[in-house]
Amino acid sequence: MSLSNILEEEMYVGFSAATGNLYDENYIAAWSFTTNGDASFKSLELCVPITQRKSKSSNSRLIAGITTACVLLLLVVVAALLVRLKRKQYRDIIEEWEMEYWPHRSKYKDLHIATRGFGEDGLLGSGGFGRVYRGVLPTNSLQVAVKCILRETEEGIKEFIAEISSLGRLQHRNLVQIRSFCRRVKQLFIVYDYMPNGSLNKKIFGKPKMVFEWVHRYKVLKDVAAGLLYLHEEWEQRVVHRDIKSSNVLLDAELNGKLGDFGLARLYEHNKNSHTTRVVSTMGTLGYIVPELIHTGKASAVPATDVFSFGIFLLEVACGRKPVEPSLQPEQMIMVDWVRELYAAGTLMDAADPNLGGQYVESEMERVLKLGLLCSNPQPEGRISMRQALQILEEEAPIPGFDATFHLEINEPTSTLKSPPNSISISLEGR
Repeated sequence: MSLSNILEEEMYVGFSAATGNLYDENYIAAWSFTTNGDASFKSLELCVPITQRKSKSSNSRLIAGITTACVLLLLVVVAALLVRLKRKQYRDIIEEWEMEYWPHRSKYKDLHIATRGFGEDGLLGSGGFGRVYRGVLPTNSLQVAVKCILRETEEGIKEFIAEISSLGRLQHRNLVQIRSFCRRVKQLFIVYDYMPNGSLNKKIFGKPKMVFEWVHRYKVLKDVAAGLLYLHEEWEQRVVHRDIKSSNVLLDAELNGKLGDFGLARLYEHNKNSHTTRVVSTMGTLGYIVPELIHTGKASAVPATDVFSFGIFLLEVACGRKPVEPSLQPEQMIMVDWVRELYAAGTLMDAADPNLGGQYVESEMERVLKLGLLCSNPQPEGRISMRQALQILEEEAPIPGFDATFHLEINEPTSTLKSPPNSISISLEGR
């Protein structure tokens, strides 16, 4: 067919294609054009590289897409695991039986933040029952002391939490307030109010920079007596503290004394004998333990056990020494026996803390020393109540007199006491 009538002398040759609304890819592998004769391909080899390049390009995009998807999936899985581990780290174990104690619980995450991860820089002290850290709660900016305790048995954890939850309802100006508790695996955390002036023993022992004056000491003794009276008689249940000592008496910003650390405390009804949840198997600290426990291996959780420890505490504060000091002479090693010997010899005031330099009210010092001997009577039935002890410290009742043979005589009429004692004859035999 001749196209001479159609074609111009000079023309352009091009390509066009259309697929309507659909999308398609078209490739021209090779082409040839001539104005004279048949058009033919010079080489078909050009078609091969183009086809291969198309295949390789498609495969590369496919591989890149799959690789990107896998990497993204892996990142999502790793992130999910990290979140799960983080949540597990701060997870609190809450069981059905604990729900009734819920108002007294804290989240472990809050305690971890408050104490900056329980770091050494926030450590306030440590002892047989755990470590205590200073912290600031993130929920309300309250300064607290967080005690970390390790419990070995599941049953012990349940009983401990039940006991602490009850004690958390105690409200008295001379008791360290228990704010909350937290359980995490075998760890228990007890949250207390923070006491900026620390414990009383650090004010008296260990060569403090300043002597803790007698006026403050006497005030703290009355504070502790008031707190114990509340525990024994004035709360809805009777509480026996069982670990009264100077290291468990804390001082607030105004140097008010507050009895703390209820790790050994026991509860029972006022009209019943001692029968409480078992908290720990040990009881008290050497030097404060009641003689009946040492002699028989048994001691019921009755107020008389606290009265004995309070008597040792009185002597400790007045004498400025610890209950047992092995470095001293044998006759001075046991503080209570040493004070009894001084009383028998008529030199009771020699027991006064020499660091005070005589700067004390003599009648108050004598009252505290005698009351300490009275409360630490070896016979449980011979010890007075905390109500009577507080009345004596407040000078609302006279302290009974002693004779040189360590027999207590009730010379004053019992009507002078708000809560009259039973008729007693107390033997304070020295060793």
